[in-house]
Amino acid sequence: MLVLVMLMWSGNSIVARAIHAEVPPFTLAFWRWAGASLIAVPLAWRHIMADRETIARRWPTILLLGLVGVGSFNAFMYSGLQYTTAANSLLVQAAIPALVLLFDFLLFRVAPRLAQIFGCILAAFGVLIIIFRGDPAAMASLHFNVGDLLVLCAVVLWSLYTVLLRTKPAIHGLSFLALTILIGTVVMAPFSVHELQSRDVILTPGVLAGIAYVSILPSVIAYFLYNLAVETIGAGDAGNVVNLQPLFGALLASLVLGEPIHGYHLFGMAVILAGIGIPLLLPAAAPAPAR
Repeated sequence: MLVLVMLMWSGNSIVARAIHAEVPPFTLAFWRWAGASLIAVPLAWRHIMADRETIARRWPTILLLGLVGVGSFNAFMYSGLQYTTAANSLLVQAAIPALVLLFDFLLFRVAPRLAQIFGCILAAFGVLIIIFRGDPAAMASLHFNVGDLLVLCAVVLWSLYTVLLRTKPAIHGLSFLALTILIGTVVMAPFSVHELQSRDVILTPGVLAGIAYVSILPSVIAYFLYNLAVETIGAGDAGNVVNLQPLFGALLASLVLGEPIHGYHLFGMAVILAGIGIPLLLPAAAPAPAR
């Protein structure tokens, strides 16, 4: 599930970067969640009705998760992509696995396993190999700007969302998905209205196709699968899989844009996969039986 999620989210980053000149960031985020709401709410309606008592009792938690993981995260990420490069964005996002482990410990006292720490470091090293094209000297030419700070805010919010998913109410997955998407839509609406007072939107068939893509695959399908995956394997291991995004980004750039795949891509991909696989192949030891 997480592999599919990262593939769809890699496409989301490519689309957001590709149409940033035609659609401003808050408006793209609003249209993304508004479109996703039109799909998710009808699908989830009967589950929402069945879960309405729990929803009414746990609405503060649902509101918090919707604000952090849907509304605010995407607003910061789309805004950051207006100003920074894809390489810088991926570099900042490589901090997500470590932040997930940190927040999991600070908020819930879940100590990371040695395999998780090692895997996190190894996968991040693989990301660096791809970003700097296997040349350590390229780090000297790295420059940061306000866009990177915005992406960092998004990264912190996403790490918090991943960890806080353990507090999700015991409601159907579609109910939770639809409600958080609705929260994201409401949050983005006033920002989009304000943004459109000074920015124009250029609608072309390609832009409309991009909006349709981000509304369906990275939103409805990917969020549902991500929430379920975190519940299944835990925040720490799920967070580390985020490092698949530069791997898929390079593959998509090759397939869609015709960019060549180099040896450093393959080496970086192998290191990332090793870093992700180690914590999953070495799970936590089972507690000793009582005597």
